[in-house]
Amino acid sequence: QVQLVESGGGLVQPGGSLRLSCAASGSIFSIYGMGWYRQAPGKQRELVATITSGGSTNYADSVKGRFTISRDNAKNTVYLQMNSLKPEDTAVYYCNADIYGLGNLLTHWGQGTQVTVSS
Repeated sequence: QVQLVESGGGLVQPGGSLRLSCAASGSIFSIYGMGWYRQAPGKQRELVATITSGGSTNYADSVKGRFTISRDNAKNTVYLQMNSLKPEDTAVYYCNADIYGLGNLLTHWGQGTQVTVSS
């Protein structure tokens, strides 16, 4: 069984910063792509950023230049550094990972962490 556990969300003022973390644990042989998604109230879940096992990154246009995704393969952890936060960044943030373990490759999701940007 594989679990993804997120941390680091909270309330921050506009222009502030937060760093989200997502650690994978359980029966893991290898982790391929990892990513962050978000879902605001009344909206569909949308991609924020992804990172491959080799470190190649991709960002939504709305966060380019403000957010940075990174990963520590030794710790099975992906991070999202969020700077210059705006009220429109308010959402529940979810991490996901493509994990090979126990003979299969599955996409796993974390439980989500709330990020609120407000003065």
